[in-house]
Amino acid sequence: QDGYIDFMEYVAALSLVLRGKMEQKLRWYFKLYDVDGNGCIDRHELLNIIKAIRAINGGDHEISAEEFTNRVFDRIDVNGDGELSLDEFVEGARKDEEFMEVMMKSLDLSHIVAMI
Repeated sequence: QDGYIDFMEYVAALSLVLRGKMEQKLRWYFKLYDVDGNGCIDRHELLNIIKAIRAINGGDHEISAEEFTNRVFDRIDVNGDGELSLDEFVEGARKDEEFMEVMMKSLDLSHIVAMI
């Protein structure tokens, strides 16, 4: 929690992304996407993440990042409060194939590992 990532923290994160169980990965993604650290992901945070993922991965998309974000919230924001709790995020990713696919592709490091 010092604001820096040392080598061991970096290795631990890579190991989790590459070899961790699905639940561990989703919990880690949630912490990563919860930019303000308040324990929930709001629409703005998710929208920014989706835009960043698309900028990195490129390609054409059938729907806009805004539409995708709205679709995710419509499907997995169970209590309708406009925020995704950890439980909603994990359960939603498990139940929604499209959302899970985006989560898994967002930090797919296999091409980087292959180069290393």
